Amino acid sequence: MPDKKSWFVYIIKCSNDSYYTGITTNIDRRVREHNSGRGGSYTRAFSPVKLLWSEYHRSRSSALKRESAIKKLSRKDKKNLLNKS
Repeated sequence: MPDKKSWFVYIIKCSNDSYYTGITTNIDRRVREHNSGRGGSYTRAFSPVKLLWSEYHRSRSSALKRESAIKKLSRKDKKNLLNKS
């Protein structure tokens, strides 16, 4: 059965100036989780975080593929992606 939720790929900037990429069905909630220490071990160590970019996807599968592609980008390429939005 197809997934009927909306999915988003997002990039946040951590307090150490690094980028973190993830997926979620609710961006506002997920950023709050990252900033409250419930978002993952990496962002827990480098909070607070700030949302820089997000992109809508119709399926979890599509979002996961895009997330994987973004994670493989160099920092320079991620900056270029951020500047295009």
